[in-house]
Amino acid sequence: MGWTRKRRIAVWTGGAVLAITLAGAVAAYVLAQRAEPFLREQTIAYLSSKFNAEVRLDSLKVRIPISSPLQVILPGGKRIEVHVTGTGVELKSKSSDGPPLVKMKRFSFRIALASLTQRPIVLPEVRVDGFELNIPPKGGRPSLGSAPGGAGKNEEPPPPAKSPEEKPAVVVDRVIADGMKLAMLPKDPAKAPLRFEMRTLRLESAGPGVPMKYETVMTNPKPPGLIKAQGSFGPWISDAPSESKVSGSYTFDNADLGVFNGIAGTLASTGKFGGAIEEITVDGETRTPDFRLKRGGNPVPLTTTFHAIVDGRNGNTFLEPVKATLGRTRMTVRGSVARYEGERGKTVDLKAVFEEGYIEDALLLAVPGNRPILRGPMTLKADITVPPGKQPVEDKLILDGSFRLDRAVFQSQAVQNRIDELSRRGQGTPESEEVRSVPCTLTGRFHMARGKIRLAGLLFKVKGANVTLDGNYDLGDRAMDFEGHLRLQATVSQTMSGWKRWALKPADPFFKKGGYGTVIPIKISGTADQPKFGANFGGGGKK
Repeated sequence: MGWTRKRRIAVWTGGAVLAITLAGAVAAYVLAQRAEPFLREQTIAYLSSKFNAEVRLDSLKVRIPISSPLQVILPGGKRIEVHVTGTGVELKSKSSDGPPLVKMKRFSFRIALASLTQRPIVLPEVRVDGFELNIPPKGGRPSLGSAPGGAGKNEEPPPPAKSPEEKPAVVVDRVIADGMKLAMLPKDPAKAPLRFEMRTLRLESAGPGVPMKYETVMTNPKPPGLIKAQGSFGPWISDAPSESKVSGSYTFDNADLGVFNGIAGTLASTGKFGGAIEEITVDGETRTPDFRLKRGGNPVPLTTTFHAIVDGRNGNTFLEPVKATLGRTRMTVRGSVARYEGERGKTVDLKAVFEEGYIEDALLLAVPGNRPILRGPMTLKADITVPPGKQPVEDKLILDGSFRLDRAVFQSQAVQNRIDELSRRGQGTPESEEVRSVPCTLTGRFHMARGKIRLAGLLFKVKGANVTLDGNYDLGDRAMDFEGHLRLQATVSQTMSGWKRWALKPADPFFKKGGYGTVIPIKISGTADQPKFGANFGGGGKK
């Protein structure tokens, strides 16, 4: 009998639990059905207000997990948690025919049922998949009521932008939007937008009307690599998205410069940035320990610190300035990397000043071989232009400027022997063994294009002699073609020794000119390693 009683109690208890569970499940279903239209309405209202856009929402499903129905009978149902999933979200500007401002494949969040009666409604966390944000250009979102071509004469002025401090109906504490894609749309729809992809993205709210904190890992397309950034974003300005504020700091490591034509190396960069999306100021530094030109082949360490202004609408960058160190050479660079009207790519347009330079650093970078032909201090001013195109950098690089080398010494012994001999003869001591490793001074103007350097007004000076030259130097085969004049302090006869010294005395008057003992038209040809020097009486030489 005792066993039968226990069995009846067990059956009754099981039936009661089943009844309560079924009742709870029914109640959960009814609550979900009632909550669904309310949450759909609130979601659409929130997105419409936040982005000032027309909202399309394909579906929104509300679910109360099976573990929660028993909580329905608790006072007020305070422990009931509602799970919400939406799909197919698209936000179109109310006043523009451009692409959707926002697209989401799916979003989901959880919320306590009791909090739906609160104001504002607080969502602890929202997860978004397939999030795409298209930022229109400034002026690309006409105000409500205006025609596509602009406001008519009799139209009322647009309403003022909604204040970011206005108390919202919904507050989102945290957003997880991994894989988000951001596109900055150009004014010209025929041009490609500037695109970024956030591999990971976390947004944390600090309260209504206050910028959200964020952490992101972005994929940088060129040079390839990952940019890690953190900072603040917003408040979002729905009537002018490109004017929304963003700030933070970043790190960029192991960027392969080899994807660019003509250069190579591994770049790392750190910095801080801030401003509106359409115009961001960046202060940072880069380190490339193995920077090189692919044709030159010699790695030279390159470091920079920079202050730049980035146009978020098209990616144009204005450098004001860049302080760079190449090897031991210090320089300041100002200019821009920008896309001009009618161009398919960006043009590099810079002005460089070498405050403390060394010619060997530039030669190691530009010329094959690990032994530069010349060493010595150098000052230089240059306009640097790299037009867009698929050619290697060294083939499209254009340089215009002037330079000065002091106390320079040639590293090729064959060349330096010729320099030493020139100095001995110029001083009238052709057999002096004390005159060796003579330093030189070199000044001039240059123009470089298509891998060739045109030198004009070149003045080469050593003790006792100077050479003025004009001509060309080919960086590819290192061929030289120069004409000019050789001027010596000594007379023709004094440049010789022994019986030649006396035999040439009658010729001295024919070569004296302009206060110099000897003036001879010359020509230099051959290569940098095997130069050929000769008189050029037939060519006339350039003065």
